[in-house]
Amino acid sequence: MSSLKKISVKELRLGMFLHRFDAAWIDNPFWRNGFLLSATRDLRKAHGSGIARCWIDTARGMDVPAEPPCTPTSAACAGQADDARSDEARNACAAGAASAVEPASFTQELERAATVCGAAREATVLMFGEARLGNAIDAGQCVPLVNEIADSVMRNPGALISLARLKTSDDYTYMHSVAVCALMIALARELQCDEAACRVAGLAGLLHDIGKISIPLDILNKPGKLSDAEFDTVKSHPERGHALLVKGGAASAEVLDVCLHHHERFDGSGYPDRLAGEQISLLARMGAVCDVYDAITSNRPYKAGWDPAESISRMISWKGHFDPKVLSAFIQVIGIYPTGSLVRMRSGRLAVVIEQHRTHFTKPVVKVFHCLQKQVALTPQTIDLALPAERDAIAGREPRGNWDAAALDALWAGDRK
Repeated sequence: MSSLKKISVKELRLGMFLHRFDAAWIDNPFWRNGFLLSATRDLRKAHGSGIARCWIDTARGMDVPAEPPCTPTSAACAGQADDARSDEARNACAAGAASAVEPASFTQELERAATVCGAAREATVLMFGEARLGNAIDAGQCVPLVNEIADSVMRNPGALISLARLKTSDDYTYMHSVAVCALMIALARELQCDEAACRVAGLAGLLHDIGKISIPLDILNKPGKLSDAEFDTVKSHPERGHALLVKGGAASAEVLDVCLHHHERFDGSGYPDRLAGEQISLLARMGAVCDVYDAITSNRPYKAGWDPAESISRMISWKGHFDPKVLSAFIQVIGIYPTGSLVRMRSGRLAVVIEQHRTHFTKPVVKVFHCLQKQVALTPQTIDLALPAERDAIAGREPRGNWDAAALDALWAGDRK
Protein backbone atom coordinates (compact mmCIF):
# COMPACT_ATOMS: atom_id res chain seq x y z
CA MET A 1 0.00 0.00 0.00
CA SER A 2 1.35 3.41 -0.96
CA SER A 3 2.37 5.68 1.91
CA LEU A 4 1.86 8.81 -0.20
CA LYS A 5 -1.11 11.00 0.64
CA LYS A 6 -2.43 14.13 -1.06
CA ILE A 7 -3.41 16.86 1.41
CA SER A 8 -4.05 20.57 1.56
CA VAL A 9 -0.87 22.61 1.99
CA LYS A 10 -2.57 24.31 4.95
CA GLU A 11 -2.63 20.91 6.70
CA LEU A 12 1.17 20.64 6.65
CA ARG A 13 2.73 20.44 10.11
CA LEU A 14 6.24 20.08 11.51
CA GLY A 15 7.21 16.41 11.48
CA MET A 16 5.56 15.65 8.13
CA PHE A 17 7.64 14.40 5.19
CA LEU A 18 6.91 16.67 2.23
CA HIS A 19 7.15 14.44 -0.85
CA ARG A 20 6.31 17.12 -3.42
CA PHE A 21 3.96 19.98 -4.22
CA ASP A 22 1.08 19.43 -6.61
CA ALA A 23 2.28 22.30 -8.81
CA ALA A 24 4.82 23.18 -11.46
CA TRP A 25 8.46 23.05 -10.39
CA ILE A 26 8.89 26.76 -10.97
CA ASP A 27 6.23 27.47 -8.34
CA ASN A 28 7.99 25.32 -5.70
CA PRO A 29 9.06 27.57 -2.78
CA PHE A 30 12.01 25.24 -2.02
CA TRP A 31 15.01 24.23 -4.07
CA ARG A 32 14.27 20.53 -3.46
CA ASN A 33 11.45 18.05 -2.96
CA GLY A 34 11.34 15.11 -0.56
CA PHE A 35 12.39 16.26 2.91
CA LEU A 36 11.18 16.22 6.51
CA LEU A 37 9.58 19.47 7.65
CA SER A 38 11.56 20.19 10.79
CA ALA A 39 12.13 23.94 10.58
CA THR A 40 9.43 26.49 11.32
CA ARG A 41 10.70 28.80 8.56
CA ASP A 42 10.12 26.02 6.01
CA LEU A 43 6.62 25.39 7.29
CA ARG A 44 5.78 29.09 7.09
CA LYS A 45 7.20 29.23 3.57
CA ALA A 46 5.06 26.28 2.49
CA HIS A 47 1.91 27.79 4.00
CA GLY A 48 2.60 31.08 2.25
CA SER A 49 3.44 29.56 -1.14
CA GLY A 50 -0.03 29.97 -2.62
CA ILE A 51 -0.02 26.31 -3.68
CA ALA A 52 -3.21 24.49 -2.72
CA ARG A 53 -2.23 20.81 -2.54
CA CYS A 54 0.83 18.67 -1.87
CA TRP A 55 1.87 15.04 -1.28
CA ILE A 56 3.24 13.74 2.02
CA ASP A 57 4.91 10.40 2.76
CA THR A 58 3.31 8.98 5.91
CA ALA A 59 5.92 6.23 6.15
CA ARG A 60 8.67 8.81 6.63
CA GLY A 61 6.86 11.42 8.73
CA MET A 62 3.66 12.35 10.53
CA ASP A 63 0.23 11.75 9.03
CA VAL A 64 -2.73 14.12 9.11
CA PRO A 65 -4.72 13.30 12.27
CA ALA A 66 -7.97 11.59 11.41
CA GLU A 67 -9.71 13.43 14.27
CA PRO A 68 -8.78 15.93 16.99
CA PRO A 69 -5.96 14.12 18.81
CA CYS A 70 -6.54 15.01 22.44
CA THR A 71 -9.85 13.60 23.59
CA PRO A 72 -13.08 12.31 22.07
CA THR A 73 -14.93 15.49 22.88
CA SER A 74 -16.08 16.08 19.32
CA ALA A 75 -18.21 12.94 19.46
CA ALA A 76 -19.60 14.03 22.80
CA CYS A 77 -20.54 17.41 21.38
CA ALA A 78 -22.49 15.61 18.68
CA GLY A 79 -24.37 13.72 21.40
CA GLN A 80 -22.51 10.40 21.12
CA ALA A 81 -21.50 8.46 24.24
CA ASP A 82 -22.55 11.39 26.40
CA ASP A 83 -23.31 9.14 29.34
CA ALA A 84 -19.72 7.89 29.37
CA ARG A 85 -18.20 11.35 29.73
CA SER A 86 -17.19 13.11 32.91
CA ASP A 87 -19.14 16.11 34.15
CA GLU A 88 -16.35 18.58 33.56
CA ALA A 89 -15.81 17.41 29.99
CA ARG A 90 -19.52 17.75 29.20
CA ASN A 91 -19.58 21.22 30.76
CA ALA A 92 -16.50 22.22 28.78
CA CYS A 93 -18.12 20.88 25.64
CA ALA A 94 -21.28 22.86 26.21
CA ALA A 95 -19.34 26.01 27.04
CA GLY A 96 -17.15 25.54 24.00
CA ALA A 97 -20.13 25.08 21.71
CA ALA A 98 -21.79 28.21 23.05
CA SER A 99 -18.78 30.52 22.97
CA ALA A 100 -17.80 32.79 20.13
CA VAL A 101 -14.54 34.45 21.12
CA GLU A 102 -13.37 37.37 19.01
CA PRO A 103 -9.60 37.62 18.45
CA ALA A 104 -7.79 40.56 20.07
CA SER A 105 -4.36 42.11 19.76
CA PHE A 106 -1.76 41.49 22.45
CA THR A 107 -2.18 45.02 23.78
CA GLN A 108 -5.97 44.77 23.81
CA GLU A 109 -5.91 41.47 25.69
CA LEU A 110 -3.20 42.35 28.21
CA GLU A 111 -5.51 44.24 30.57
CA ARG A 112 -8.21 41.57 30.47
CA ALA A 113 -5.58 38.86 30.93
CA ALA A 114 -4.28 40.63 34.04
CA THR A 115 -7.80 40.56 35.51
CA VAL A 116 -8.18 36.87 34.65
CA CYS A 117 -4.79 36.11 36.23
CA GLY A 118 -5.79 37.85 39.45
CA ALA A 119 -9.09 36.00 39.70
CA ALA A 120 -7.43 32.72 38.78
CA ARG A 121 -4.85 33.14 41.54
CA GLU A 122 -7.56 33.70 44.15
CA ALA A 123 -9.58 30.72 42.96
CA THR A 124 -6.53 28.47 42.90
CA VAL A 125 -5.46 29.52 46.40
CA LEU A 126 -8.92 28.60 47.66
CA MET A 127 -8.89 25.26 45.83
CA PHE A 128 -5.47 24.31 47.20
CA GLY A 129 -6.55 25.44 50.66
CA GLU A 130 -9.58 23.16 50.56
CA ALA A 131 -7.38 20.26 49.53
CA ARG A 132 -4.98 20.93 52.42
CA LEU A 133 -7.91 20.68 54.78
CA GLY A 134 -8.60 17.23 53.44
CA ASN A 135 -11.64 18.19 51.38
CA ALA A 136 -12.17 16.44 48.06
CA ILE A 137 -11.30 18.27 44.84
CA ASP A 138 -14.34 18.58 42.59
CA ALA A 139 -12.86 18.97 39.11
CA GLY A 140 -16.22 20.09 37.76
CA GLN A 141 -16.14 23.20 39.93
CA CYS A 142 -12.95 24.30 38.16
CA VAL A 143 -14.60 24.44 34.74
CA PRO A 144 -15.75 28.12 34.95
CA LEU A 145 -12.18 29.18 35.80
CA VAL A 146 -10.77 27.11 32.93
CA ASN A 147 -13.34 28.67 30.59
CA GLU A 148 -12.21 32.19 31.59
CA ILE A 149 -8.58 31.27 30.94
CA ALA A 150 -9.50 29.56 27.68
CA ASP A 151 -11.43 32.60 26.43
CA SER A 152 -8.39 34.81 27.05
CA VAL A 153 -6.10 32.36 25.26
CA MET A 154 -8.55 32.13 22.35
CA ARG A 155 -8.58 35.92 22.03
CA ASN A 156 -4.78 36.17 22.13
CA PRO A 157 -2.59 33.35 23.52
CA GLY A 158 0.43 35.51 24.20
CA ALA A 159 -1.06 37.88 26.77
CA LEU A 160 -2.15 35.57 29.60
CA ILE A 161 0.64 33.05 28.97
CA SER A 162 3.23 35.82 29.32
CA LEU A 163 1.62 37.44 32.35
CA ALA A 164 1.26 34.14 34.18
CA ARG A 165 5.04 33.70 33.96
CA LEU A 166 5.52 36.87 36.04
CA LYS A 167 4.59 35.13 39.27
CA THR A 168 6.46 35.90 42.48
CA SER A 169 8.29 33.08 44.22
CA ASP A 170 5.57 33.08 46.90
CA ASP A 171 2.88 32.69 44.24
CA TYR A 172 4.64 29.91 42.36
CA THR A 173 2.54 26.95 43.50
CA TYR A 174 -0.73 28.65 42.56
CA MET A 175 0.20 30.58 39.44
CA HIS A 176 2.19 27.66 38.03
CA SER A 177 -1.10 25.79 37.79
CA VAL A 178 -2.74 28.76 36.03
CA ALA A 179 0.18 29.14 33.63
CA VAL A 180 0.23 25.45 32.70
CA CYS A 181 -3.54 25.60 32.17
CA ALA A 182 -3.11 28.44 29.66
CA LEU A 183 -0.14 26.77 27.95
CA MET A 184 -2.04 23.50 27.60
CA ILE A 185 -4.98 25.27 25.97
CA ALA A 186 -2.75 27.11 23.51
CA LEU A 187 -0.80 23.94 22.69
CA ALA A 188 -3.99 21.95 22.19
CA ARG A 189 -5.16 24.58 19.70
CA GLU A 190 -1.88 24.26 17.81
CA LEU A 191 -2.33 20.48 17.69
CA GLN A 192 -5.76 21.03 16.12
CA CYS A 193 -7.87 19.88 19.05
CA ASP A 194 -11.42 21.14 18.96
CA GLU A 195 -12.50 23.83 21.41
CA ALA A 196 -13.98 21.50 24.00
CA ALA A 197 -10.86 19.31 23.92
CA CYS A 198 -8.74 22.44 24.46
CA ARG A 199 -10.71 23.20 27.61
CA VAL A 200 -10.26 19.64 28.92
CA ALA A 201 -6.51 20.06 28.28
CA GLY A 202 -6.66 23.30 30.29
CA LEU A 203 -8.40 21.57 33.19
CA ALA A 204 -5.69 18.91 33.17
CA GLY A 205 -3.07 21.66 33.29
CA LEU A 206 -4.81 23.43 36.16
CA LEU A 207 -4.91 20.28 38.29
CA HIS A 208 -1.66 18.57 37.21
CA ASP A 209 0.33 19.57 40.32
CA ILE A 210 -2.40 19.29 42.94
CA GLY A 211 -0.38 16.57 44.69
CA LYS A 212 2.21 19.13 45.79
CA ILE A 213 -0.14 20.36 48.50
CA SER A 214 0.86 17.29 50.53
CA ILE A 215 4.61 17.91 50.14
CA PRO A 216 6.17 19.85 53.06
CA LEU A 217 7.02 23.44 52.08
CA ASP A 218 10.51 23.18 53.54
CA ILE A 219 11.22 20.50 50.93
CA LEU A 220 9.47 22.23 48.02
CA ASN A 221 11.29 25.51 48.73
CA LYS A 222 14.64 24.14 49.85
CA PRO A 223 17.41 26.29 48.32
CA GLY A 224 20.07 23.57 48.31
CA LYS A 225 20.26 20.12 46.81
CA LEU A 226 17.59 17.71 48.00
CA SER A 227 18.60 14.55 49.80
CA ASP A 228 17.61 11.25 48.20
CA ALA A 229 14.78 10.90 50.70
CA GLU A 230 13.55 14.45 50.03
CA PHE A 231 13.69 13.92 46.28
CA ASP A 232 11.69 10.72 46.63
CA THR A 233 9.09 12.70 48.57
CA VAL A 234 8.85 15.31 45.81
CA LYS A 235 8.61 12.57 43.17
CA SER A 236 5.57 11.18 44.95
CA HIS A 237 3.42 14.22 44.12
CA PRO A 238 1.92 12.80 40.88
CA GLU A 239 0.59 9.75 42.71
CA ARG A 240 -0.61 11.86 45.64
CA GLY A 241 -2.42 14.21 43.26
CA HIS A 242 -3.94 11.32 41.34
CA ALA A 243 -5.29 9.90 44.61
CA LEU A 244 -6.79 13.25 45.58
CA LEU A 245 -8.58 13.60 42.25
CA VAL A 246 -9.84 10.01 42.37
CA LYS A 247 -11.23 10.77 45.84
CA GLY A 248 -13.08 13.77 44.39
CA GLY A 249 -14.77 11.46 41.92
CA ALA A 250 -15.39 14.01 39.14
CA ALA A 251 -12.08 14.09 37.25
CA SER A 252 -12.03 12.51 33.80
CA ALA A 253 -9.56 9.83 32.75
CA GLU A 254 -7.67 12.47 30.73
CA VAL A 255 -7.23 14.77 33.71
CA LEU A 256 -6.20 11.89 35.98
CA ASP A 257 -3.66 10.70 33.42
CA VAL A 258 -1.95 14.10 33.08
CA CYS A 259 -1.77 14.44 36.86
CA LEU A 260 -0.12 11.02 37.17
CA HIS A 261 2.18 11.08 34.14
CA HIS A 262 3.34 14.65 33.45
CA HIS A 263 6.84 13.75 34.69
CA GLU A 264 7.28 10.83 32.31
CA ARG A 265 9.99 11.35 29.68
CA PHE A 266 9.84 10.35 26.06
CA ASP A 267 12.93 8.13 26.42
CA GLY A 268 11.44 6.24 29.38
CA SER A 269 13.60 7.80 32.09
CA GLY A 270 10.78 9.68 33.87
CA TYR A 271 8.50 8.78 36.75
CA PRO A 272 6.40 7.27 38.28
CA ASP A 273 5.96 4.45 35.72
CA ARG A 274 8.93 4.96 33.35
CA LEU A 275 6.62 5.07 30.35
CA ALA A 276 8.21 5.78 26.97
CA GLY A 277 7.16 7.18 23.61
CA GLU A 278 3.49 6.78 22.81
CA GLN A 279 2.95 4.74 25.96
CA ILE A 280 2.59 8.26 27.36
CA SER A 281 -0.71 9.82 26.31
CA LEU A 282 -0.62 12.88 24.08
CA LEU A 283 -2.07 15.04 26.84
CA ALA A 284 0.60 13.87 29.31
CA ARG A 285 3.34 14.54 26.72
CA MET A 286 1.88 18.03 26.32
CA GLY A 287 1.77 18.44 30.09
CA ALA A 288 5.45 17.54 30.37
CA VAL A 289 6.46 20.34 27.98
CA CYS A 290 4.17 22.98 29.50
CA ASP A 291 5.10 22.09 33.09
CA VAL A 292 8.85 22.30 32.48
CA TYR A 293 8.72 25.51 30.45
CA ASP A 294 6.80 27.39 33.11
CA ALA A 295 8.92 25.92 35.91
CA ILE A 296 12.26 26.98 34.44
CA THR A 297 11.10 30.46 33.38
CA SER A 298 9.56 31.28 36.77
CA ASN A 299 11.17 32.79 39.84
CA ARG A 300 11.36 30.26 42.67
CA PRO A 301 12.31 30.75 46.32
CA TYR A 302 15.70 29.19 45.57
CA LYS A 303 16.49 30.49 42.06
CA ALA A 304 15.64 33.14 39.50
CA GLY A 305 13.80 32.04 36.38
CA TRP A 306 15.67 31.62 33.12
CA ASP A 307 15.12 33.89 30.15
CA PRO A 308 12.27 32.52 27.98
CA ALA A 309 14.39 32.24 24.83
CA GLU A 310 17.22 30.56 26.77
CA SER A 311 14.69 28.13 28.22
CA ILE A 312 13.44 27.11 24.78
CA SER A 313 17.03 26.58 23.62
CA ARG A 314 17.79 24.37 26.60
CA MET A 315 14.61 22.34 26.22
CA ILE A 316 15.52 21.63 22.58
CA SER A 317 18.93 20.39 23.74
CA TRP A 318 17.52 17.88 26.25
CA LYS A 319 17.37 14.92 23.91
CA GLY A 320 14.93 12.24 25.00
CA HIS A 321 13.11 14.43 27.50
CA PHE A 322 10.17 15.54 25.35
CA ASP A 323 8.19 14.29 22.37
CA PRO A 324 9.93 16.22 19.54
CA LYS A 325 6.68 16.78 17.66
CA VAL A 326 4.91 18.17 20.72
CA LEU A 327 7.91 20.40 21.52
CA SER A 328 7.91 21.71 17.93
CA ALA A 329 4.23 22.57 18.22
CA PHE A 330 4.89 24.27 21.56
CA ILE A 331 7.59 26.46 20.00
CA GLN A 332 5.10 27.49 17.34
CA VAL A 333 2.78 28.61 20.16
CA ILE A 334 5.19 30.80 22.11
CA GLY A 335 7.88 31.56 19.52
CA ILE A 336 11.61 31.06 19.31
CA TYR A 337 11.96 34.34 21.19
CA PRO A 338 8.98 34.28 23.58
CA THR A 339 7.54 37.49 24.98
CA GLY A 340 9.86 38.85 27.65
CA SER A 341 13.05 37.51 26.07
CA LEU A 342 16.12 39.75 26.21
CA VAL A 343 17.75 39.93 22.78
CA ARG A 344 20.75 41.57 21.14
CA MET A 345 20.04 43.40 17.89
CA ARG A 346 22.31 43.59 14.85
CA SER A 347 22.42 47.35 15.40
CA GLY A 348 24.17 46.81 18.73
CA ARG A 349 21.11 47.66 20.80
CA LEU A 350 19.42 45.56 23.45
CA ALA A 351 15.70 44.89 23.26
CA VAL A 352 12.93 42.99 25.00
CA VAL A 353 10.46 40.99 22.93
CA ILE A 354 7.00 42.41 23.55
CA GLU A 355 4.77 40.57 21.06
CA GLN A 356 4.91 37.63 18.67
CA HIS A 357 4.27 37.93 14.95
CA ARG A 358 1.60 35.61 13.55
CA THR A 359 3.72 34.29 10.68
CA HIS A 360 7.35 35.40 11.17
CA PHE A 361 8.83 33.55 14.16
CA THR A 362 12.17 35.35 14.04
CA LYS A 363 10.62 38.80 13.57
CA PRO A 364 8.63 39.64 16.68
CA VAL A 365 7.78 43.11 17.92
CA VAL A 366 10.58 44.33 20.22
CA LYS A 367 11.27 47.33 22.41
CA VAL A 368 14.88 48.60 22.22
CA PHE A 369 16.14 50.33 25.36
CA HIS A 370 19.96 50.25 25.56
CA CYS A 371 23.00 50.87 23.34
CA LEU A 372 25.73 48.30 23.96
CA GLN A 373 28.50 50.22 22.16
CA LYS A 374 28.06 53.41 24.17
CA GLN A 375 26.65 51.66 27.27
CA VAL A 376 23.87 54.20 27.58
CA ALA A 377 20.14 53.91 28.10
CA LEU A 378 17.93 54.76 25.16
CA THR A 379 14.42 56.10 25.13
CA PRO A 380 12.42 52.88 24.71
CA GLN A 381 11.28 52.44 21.11
CA THR A 382 8.92 49.79 19.78
CA ILE A 383 9.98 48.15 16.50
CA ASP A 384 8.03 45.66 14.40
CA LEU A 385 10.79 43.56 12.86
CA ALA A 386 8.39 42.07 10.30
CA LEU A 387 7.77 45.38 8.54
CA PRO A 388 9.30 45.37 5.02
CA ALA A 389 11.16 48.63 5.62
CA GLU A 390 12.73 47.48 8.92
CA ARG A 391 16.45 46.69 8.52
CA ASP A 392 17.34 45.74 12.09
CA ALA A 393 17.03 42.13 13.24
CA ILE A 394 17.70 39.91 16.23
CA ALA A 395 21.32 38.76 16.37
CA GLY A 396 20.87 36.42 19.32
CA ARG A 397 19.86 35.95 22.94
CA GLU A 398 21.40 38.14 25.63
CA PRO A 399 22.04 36.88 29.20
CA ARG A 400 19.74 38.47 31.78
CA GLY A 401 22.22 38.20 34.63
CA ASN A 402 23.36 41.84 34.54
CA TRP A 403 19.90 43.31 34.26
CA ASP A 404 17.05 43.91 36.66
CA ALA A 405 14.42 41.33 35.76
CA ALA A 406 11.52 43.47 36.98
CA ALA A 407 12.66 46.42 34.86
CA LEU A 408 12.91 44.19 31.78
CA ASP A 409 9.44 42.79 32.31
CA ALA A 410 8.03 46.29 32.85
CA LEU A 411 9.08 47.16 29.30
CA TRP A 412 6.40 44.87 27.89
CA ALA A 413 4.01 44.27 30.81
CA GLY A 414 4.03 47.67 32.51
CA ASP A 415 2.95 47.32 36.15
CA ARG A 416 0.51 44.43 35.45
CA LYS A 417 1.81 41.80 37.86
